[in-house]
Amino acid sequence: MTDHKTGTREEWLAARLELLEAEKELTRRSDELARRRRQLPWVRIDKDYVFDTDEGEQSLRDLFAGRSQLLIYHFMFGPAWTEGCATCTLHAESFDRAIIHLNQRDVTMLCVSRAPLMKLNAFKQRMGFTFRWVSSLRSDFNYDFGVSLRSGADPDKVPFNFGTTWFYNREEHEGLSAFALEDGAVYHTYSCHLRGVEEFNVTYQLLDRVPRGRDEDELPYPQAWVQRRDEYGAA
Repeated sequence: MTDHKTGTREEWLAARLELLEAEKELTRRSDELARRRRQLPWVRIDKDYVFDTDEGEQSLRDLFAGRSQLLIYHFMFGPAWTEGCATCTLHAESFDRAIIHLNQRDVTMLCVSRAPLMKLNAFKQRMGFTFRWVSSLRSDFNYDFGVSLRSGADPDKVPFNFGTTWFYNREEHEGLSAFALEDGAVYHTYSCHLRGVEEFNVTYQLLDRVPRGRDEDELPYPQAWVQRRDEYGAA
């Protein structure tokens, strides 16, 4: 016998209609937040960044690949790491096959990490990813966009996520950054971190709609259950 509240179909429908109004309000708020994101001031980037790619050395402008908008997922994969972050891998599985659709809307999307290109390609093949993945190992890109901590830096004095500190990973953090290319100039338009990247994680969105939700309350930290797809047991 379940311990959860039960009721008749009529009681369920009344409660569901009440919840529907709240969901509609959330949708309207989400649309408004999207509009406000688009209204953020653009910051011109004049610094030269170098990325190692399968096509050779490229600049940030080159990464647009002929389009005017660029999304970069900051994938946690440090230079000395043997594999990419498990949670970033989960996020990437949600957007990997969506990129071709973004391309139709004048958007290029790829991943950037500090690990050497050879490591990125090996892990990409292991996971079966199709997105483009480039290395920022030879530039300050990750440091300037607040997703990597310099060696020897005090994590309690280096801001992360626009004010908080590096509270759990003391080397790399995840994030998403957007850029625009206009009249030959590159502009930074938006970035988000932590739970800000959950909105495009299909797994979490689906878990939020099942009876027990994410069921993470008893875990040492929320993503403790996440593994790379080839690490889960048969169960």
